[in-house]
Amino acid sequence: MKKKVEILAPAKNLLQGMLAINSGADAVYIGSPAYGARTNATNSLEDIAELVKYAHLFKAQVFVVINTILYDHELEDCQQLIHKLYKIGVDALIVQDMAIFEMDLPPIVLHASTQANNRDPKQVKFLKDAGMERIVLARELNLSQIKEIYEEADVELEFFVSGALCVSFSGNCYMSIAGGERSANRGSCAQNCRLPYNLTDGTGATLIANSHLLSIKDLDLSEQLPELIEAGITSFKIEGRLKDLVYVKNNVSFLRQKLDTFLETSDSYQKASSGRITINFNPKMDRSFNRGYTDYFVNQRKEKIGSWESPKSKGQYIGKVTKFTDKGYFIENADQLNNGDGLFFINENNEADGLQINVVLNDLVIPNNYKSIPEGTEIYRNSDAAFNKLVEREDSTIRKIGIKMTLSETPTGFILTVIDEDGHQSISSFDQEKEASTKGEVVLADIKKNLSKTGNTPFVVDEVTVEFSDNWFLPSSKVNELRREVLENLIDIRIKEYHREEKAIVKTDHPFPVKELDFTFNVSNRLARAFYKRHGVTEIEKAFELQWDPGKSRVMTTKYCVKYELGKCPKFQRDTMGEKLIEPLTLQHGENEYKLKFNCKPCEMEIWEKDAELVFDEND
Repeated sequence: MKKKVEILAPAKNLLQGMLAINSGADAVYIGSPAYGARTNATNSLEDIAELVKYAHLFKAQVFVVINTILYDHELEDCQQLIHKLYKIGVDALIVQDMAIFEMDLPPIVLHASTQANNRDPKQVKFLKDAGMERIVLARELNLSQIKEIYEEADVELEFFVSGALCVSFSGNCYMSIAGGERSANRGSCAQNCRLPYNLTDGTGATLIANSHLLSIKDLDLSEQLPELIEAGITSFKIEGRLKDLVYVKNNVSFLRQKLDTFLETSDSYQKASSGRITINFNPKMDRSFNRGYTDYFVNQRKEKIGSWESPKSKGQYIGKVTKFTDKGYFIENADQLNNGDGLFFINENNEADGLQINVVLNDLVIPNNYKSIPEGTEIYRNSDAAFNKLVEREDSTIRKIGIKMTLSETPTGFILTVIDEDGHQSISSFDQEKEASTKGEVVLADIKKNLSKTGNTPFVVDEVTVEFSDNWFLPSSKVNELRREVLENLIDIRIKEYHREEKAIVKTDHPFPVKELDFTFNVSNRLARAFYKRHGVTEIEKAFELQWDPGKSRVMTTKYCVKYELGKCPKFQRDTMGEKLIEPLTLQHGENEYKLKFNCKPCEMEIWEKDAELVFDEND
């Protein structure tokens, strides 16, 4: 039996969830009314229920995100919400807080959110044995590490393959709460990593001024899907619950095509949902929101990944300015540009800038508002007006389920039987006195033609068979009525017969890999504490949000490295790095200052608040 492989798409709301499914998603993840790590992407239970019905029609799944840490006063409400989500048919929950294991839950499947910082094989194995059906792996892992986890844990693995990257280890970024009142682990990240910073060295000298030093490019692993499957990944996740519909349809469609190309030649894997997808545009990921792309660390550390010029969308590279006039610009490949496009460039002050095209005339690009752009400036298009208009069309992506129809006669009338590509069957019949048609066999052709008209239904007819003992007359209105009735019933049958996997949580007491937990385990309530104690943990530090020491805390750990970006890495760039940097290096934005500590053995960088006393190892 072939193993199922899925594309998992973000759903900001009901509409975008449905469009993701139409574009080829095998599953979607969506925020619930509360407790999701994107407070600007919540949805009502009614909308989630509608999305569940639509998804299940195509045997696609709906996962609901409940991945914030919980406080004691929220536990009961969260438990009630989970029961409601189970009742409306949700397939699984994506969770971070271990308190959920201690609740009185229905038999709903649980996935461990990437916010649970799933990087260690032993921890992943522990979560699997505790009852997690799937683990969403940390983004920083490479192929060897993924394979090691899969071989040790033998659990479903999900991995991000496109979209924005969180520079910190997921679940362990505290810059937002340390700089104000917004906790990333509570769904309110202020995105401090996308701010501009000055970088100074240990003498106070400014090395870099006003640059987005913690902002990194977006992820694109679309060329790595076969390698990821071989390593153990079966769910390819697209980031973007706050992105627009063009981004969602474009990314899903692009990855659908990539994955289908692999599946067509695979004897071991298959698509995880039903239906065939028609894509009526040419999807390319660089034509919707992106900051430039990186494969991050999946193939080890090998390139610079910073997006220092700007945290905003860069888009698609067009070409360089070859000449400018007082009216506009001549740009390489200007024939690719359209009226209304948005352009991105770095201006003479080394700042991200942009403008909108008014019109393109004979290769002269005339903007709405003129700005000075020197020759040689690289131009990107971050808003493609014609492409956006095309993708936004309702018929830009279409998903249909193949069916076969058989119209036959009964002793008292006629019966229409429909069987879909998954074997579901719908039957409708009516009584009518039989009367031979004066049109002969032409009437059979007319009947077949009418039966094939599925219109806006989710079905496409692959085969129509008419089994009559004579060329019986049937009015077109009756044929159309019979077709509508049998297809409406088939929709209900597919949804009703959808099989949802269920899993009851059975409390275990197998040992957690470590005995002591620091604040990075985000224990913020009594139930999470009870969970860890039952599994042998003896010391449990409170979550950062409950015990933050202003000015002295470690607010981030990351595989991203400022030294490496500067070409000063003693591990990978020793032969070309030149003089060593004088530490500590400091990031400064307004009144906020952060010290950087480099742990070269594990190849990680730590970010600490300004009053922290750091000890620097000469070996790092």
